[in-house]
Amino acid sequence: MAKDSRNTREVELKLALAEDGPEALATHTLLASLPCRKQQLTNTYFDTPEGDLEGARMALRLRQVDGRTLQTLKTAGQGGGGMSERGEWEWEVPGGQLDLDSLSALPVMHDWKSAALERLAPRLQTNFTRTTWQLDASGSSMEVALDQGEIRAGSHRASIREAELELVAGNPQALWTVALSLAETVRLRPADMSKAARGNALLQQHWALPEAVTPDQWLQRAIVALDAYHDSTDGYFLRAAHDALRELAHHQALHCKERLLAERLISQLDDSGEFAAAFGQVALKLWRHMALETTPT
Repeated sequence: MAKDSRNTREVELKLALAEDGPEALATHTLLASLPCRKQQLTNTYFDTPEGDLEGARMALRLRQVDGRTLQTLKTAGQGGGGMSERGEWEWEVPGGQLDLDSLSALPVMHDWKSAALERLAPRLQTNFTRTTWQLDASGSSMEVALDQGEIRAGSHRASIREAELELVAGNPQALWTVALSLAETVRLRPADMSKAARGNALLQQHWALPEAVTPDQWLQRAIVALDAYHDSTDGYFLRAAHDALRELAHHQALHCKERLLAERLISQLDDSGEFAAAFGQVALKLWRHMALETTPT
């Protein structure tokens, strides 16, 4: 394995931004007085022609940043409503080529045959500018990242305009607290699909919506449908988002407080897909409330 490889558990909250979101985020009182760092990130994602990594819900990329090339493997995220926890291995590689030897040595790749790894090839690209702030809040430290750029998948394109709150140390609940504070003046909403997942859907022109039975599943279905609508501009997904929100609001398992929040969500998303600032605030409150209810004690 590469000597400088590292294995971490990434805990982050992903937020999609409206068109005016990036400027509002950068001037928010939590961030405006903090120093920031800007980087240009060029990323190439790899997979086999059959999409074996995608099928295993893993993502492999090479990232060019600050004159270095980093190889990263990420496993499937666990969570919902934009909050996820997943495994991540990252190390620097020379020459801009995949390091298959170190990749094959990772525990999660033990079942992969060398012949399959040798068939890995570029699949899609994400190119964006990342602005980051280091923030201490609620007794925890986190990195706030603003990403603006583009996904390129074959002849298809989709814009990247999102924020990610990644926990550095402390309690993951602090991510919700900061996101809610940002949502007071920034038009944002939870986002569920990673850049790699968005790129794969864009490449195949196929967006799959999760099945839903429980309230949290209906909310997640609405969020995934909004992600799909953003990249596909297919009205079917916007209608699916509205339908999922109505199913959520009428779900018999909701408590009174949750029902009131769910009913507010419906009125904050219009027929063109535009959402009011209150949409993000309510969606985040509802997700956090559901998450706290299902957390083991």
